[in-house]
Amino acid sequence: MLKRRFLAALAASAAITGAALAHDADSGESWQLGDLTITGPFSRATLPNAPVAGGFMTVTNGGAEDDRLVAAASDAAGHVEIHEMSVEGEVMKMRELPDGLPIPAGETVELRPGGLHLMFMQLRHPLVEGETVDVTLTFEKAGEIELPLAIGPINSRAAGHGEAGDDMHKGH
Repeated sequence: MLKRRFLAALAASAAITGAALAHDADSGESWQLGDLTITGPFSRATLPNAPVAGGFMTVTNGGAEDDRLVAAASDAAGHVEIHEMSVEGEVMKMRELPDGLPIPAGETVELRPGGLHLMFMQLRHPLVEGETVDVTLTFEKAGEIELPLAIGPINSRAAGHGEAGDDMHKGH
């Protein structure tokens, strides 16, 4: 039973973790919102009829006060959730962070495959490699920002980002 649950969780996470082929989504572009700097936003192409997709980026808080990512939205999905993945025993688990994602003062938080990520639920159309999808992020203190996520290959990961099993995010 435990093995079957692990395999089911592993299969479900395949859409998020993918293979380890490099995709350089970090073109050096960054977005500034108050004390926050966002770099490398990307997602992956999806198969037709895929119901979900992941969104990834790096958020650096250069300020003296903690902030928190409290919401995300995109016209590409019915709704977007802030998620984390973890391994408990032999079972990989994914769960929504209902209180949002802390962005501590002076630290960097990575949303990456196999760790923290945005979860695009109820996709309205496939995500196509080479295109972009806009996402609006809402932070507790800094406010809202809209930015494009570059769509890479199905199995892409941002340059320099780890894979499942690596630290969930830096700075914690």
